[in-house]
Amino acid sequence: MLKSELIERAARFRSAEEDPSRNLAECPALVLNADYTPLSYYPLSIWPWQTAIKAVFLERVDIVESYAREVHSPSWSMPIPSVIALRQYVRPSEFPAFTRFNVFLRDRFSCQYCGTTSHLTFDHVVPRRLGGKTSWENILTACAPCNMKKGGRTPEQARMPPIVKPIRPTSWQLQERGRAFPPNYLHETWRDWLYWDIELEA
Repeated sequence: MLKSELIERAARFRSAEEDPSRNLAECPALVLNADYTPLSYYPLSIWPWQTAIKAVFLERVDIVESYAREVHSPSWSMPIPSVIALRQYVRPSEFPAFTRFNVFLRDRFSCQYCGTTSHLTFDHVVPRRLGGKTSWENILTACAPCNMKKGGRTPEQARMPPIVKPIRPTSWQLQERGRAFPPNYLHETWRDWLYWDIELEA
């Protein structure tokens, strides 16, 4: 099975026939970089329809796809953009910020000792009392029960080897992690732009 098929099984793409008749807030635009890849997979780079239309008028983006809906004024009408691409390339940083959210994302929102996805917190692999630092390489996602069980010991002392050794991820690695967690809202016109770079199997 293709990796894209695995992702799309969890993703729910809404068709044009399912577009809301009144609520424009449910018509965001997927934002692509100038190379036509998403600015971000997780969180997915989307703008409200008003921001997208403003960017079009300021000539900062090109419209790639549109909804089957329009906005009107007394003198003009315009299809609501569903996919837009920046005209100027935004170079992503090589490494992501060291934040709570990014640690969870690196560890796939699961405890690195038992694999559960409930009651998540953080654990210093080498406890601070033993000189352990609060850094990418010494912080793991852990559930509260495992955190309490391990206590102020090292994994070796507690006989709790982590599933994966903590590393400092690159921004690309985090984005790859994010592709496994599609948001609840995806529009049919976004499909090719979210997964077009998946390598196909022969």
